[in-house]
Amino acid sequence: MNTRFLETFVALAKLRSFRTTAAGLHATPAAISQRVKALEDELGTVLVDRESREFRLTPNGEYLLGYAKAVVDATRQLQAAAASDSAVRGKLRLGVIETVVHSWLPQYMTRLSIDYPHLDIDLNVDVSVVLQRRLMGGELDLIVRVEGSDEASVVCDALANYPVHWIARAGLVPVARSGLAKRVLEHPILTFGRGTAPHRALEDIVATLARANGVPLGETRITGSPSISVIVQLVRDGFGVAAIPRLFVDALIESGEMVELPLQPTPPSIVVSMSRRADASRLVHAAAAAARTACHEYCAKSDRRLVEPL
Repeated sequence: MNTRFLETFVALAKLRSFRTTAAGLHATPAAISQRVKALEDELGTVLVDRESREFRLTPNGEYLLGYAKAVVDATRQLQAAAASDSAVRGKLRLGVIETVVHSWLPQYMTRLSIDYPHLDIDLNVDVSVVLQRRLMGGELDLIVRVEGSDEASVVCDALANYPVHWIARAGLVPVARSGLAKRVLEHPILTFGRGTAPHRALEDIVATLARANGVPLGETRITGSPSISVIVQLVRDGFGVAAIPRLFVDALIESGEMVELPLQPTPPSIVVSMSRRADASRLVHAAAAAARTACHEYCAKSDRRLVEPL
C-alpha cells in the first residue's frame, strides 16, 4: 500500500478541501483526487462522499481514518528511527552463565569491542535462574543462559548445543562395559546446580540406572554445583564422576588425565539460549546479533562432539 495515499487521505480529512489539501501537499486538486480514488480502489470502499455539496467522509471513511493515522504515524516514526544516529553507544548490561565464559565469551567480547567501540559493557556471571530474574527486573539487558523463557515479554533465541558426556579421572572407574553403571553409581555424580535442566535430567537417568542395576536409590548421590571450574577440579581430585559437556575437559582427556566413560544413556545436551526483552533498544539488538555471530564462529572451529550451533 502506498503510504503517500494514506498521508493524502489523512490531510484531506483534516483540511476538508481538495484545493487546500493540494496546496499543502504541493500538488493539484486532480492529483489529490486521483490518490484518494486509488486508495479507495485498493481498500475496496468509498472514503469520501462525493454526492454531498459540503466535504464529508463516508461512514467507512470516518471508521478507517483512525487506522490511516496510525499507519502514517508509524511510518514517520520508522523514518525518524532510520535517519537517527546509527552508532551503537551506551552501556550494555550483559549476563552470562559460566558455560559461556569457558567457551565463546572471549570471541564475543572481542567482536563487541571491534564492532562497537563506544559500547560500555557491564558483565555479570551467574546461574540461569538469577540471570532470568534480573532480566525481568530490568537489571540486565541481554542474558545468555541454559534453556529459554516462556515469558511473553521476552524474546529467546537458541544459540548452541553442548553435548554432555560421562567424565571421570583416569583409573577411577574401570571402563569395561560390564557392570559399568553399578561402578559409576558407587561414586557421587557431579553436574550443574540443583533445579537446573541438566540436574533434573540427571536425576531421572540416575534413578533409571539404579533400578536397572539393583542399586537402592537412597545409596546414589548427585552433587550439584553452579561452577564448572569446581566440578572439573573435583573430577581431577577423583571425588566423583561428572555428567558435563566434554568441551570443558577435552584437553584433559587428550592428555590422558581424564576419560570419557561409555555409559548409556548419555545425558541430554545442554541448550544455551540468548534472551532479551521484546522492547529492547537498538543497542541490545546489535549486541544480540553479535552474540549469535561470535557463537557460530566459535562452533565452526570446534569439534561437533564439543559444541553444535543452532
